[in-house]
Amino acid sequence: MFSKSAQFYDAIYSHKDYGAEAAKIQTLIQAHKRTNGTRLLDVACGTGAHMVHLQADYQVAGLDLDAGLLDIARAKLPDVPLHHADMIDFDLGAQFDAVICLFSAIGYVETVDNLNRAVAAMSKHVAAGGVLMIEPSFNPDTFKSGHLGAIFVDDPQLKIVRMNISTIENGLAILNFRYMVGTPDGIKIFEERHALGLFTRDEYRAAFESAGLTDIVFDEYGVDGRGLWMGVQG
Repeated sequence: MFSKSAQFYDAIYSHKDYGAEAAKIQTLIQAHKRTNGTRLLDVACGTGAHMVHLQADYQVAGLDLDAGLLDIARAKLPDVPLHHADMIDFDLGAQFDAVICLFSAIGYVETVDNLNRAVAAMSKHVAAGGVLMIEPSFNPDTFKSGHLGAIFVDDPQLKIVRMNISTIENGLAILNFRYMVGTPDGIKIFEERHALGLFTRDEYRAAFESAGLTDIVFDEYGVDGRGLWMGVQG
């Protein structure tokens, strides 16, 4: 997914306040979980930026499908278990007091069937009384085809322009990112195609219910305005 841009991921998202988001996650976990433990699994952990902050309060572990992003996470978190696996069908043989999946990464499962499988796999890793939290991806009722997006990085030794026009193809949100990256060694241009599922609130709720989670709630704001689904393992 980020095979060409992994090394620039943290620069591109340097505007995100991961510390503030981690503090919000901590507050929400404590408000919903019923266990006394501090084990936390970050599914689709990317470069580990949330875990850098969460490790102060939790025994963290991470999982991601993108090996390049995991390599960056390992450099930041050398003592943290990081697993290369797919959220759809992973099995770590362990349970956690909190399992989180943030930054709309759930959209990469693409289909409702895979959404159900991913939520079931995550739920299986939640200890009794623990909480599962998933930040939703795009909603089919609000996703705008034709939206023009752009992110700019203007550091002394690194310049990046990433632009895309969003489209819908076969029921998927398609983000064809085009990058121009400049360093003292030169300028290169490349593209990445990202396809994400468009899921309704009813589909998220059904996935949580099917996985046997209880006390299911949707926080309208969540961590950074995207909303957040939460459910407790019975």
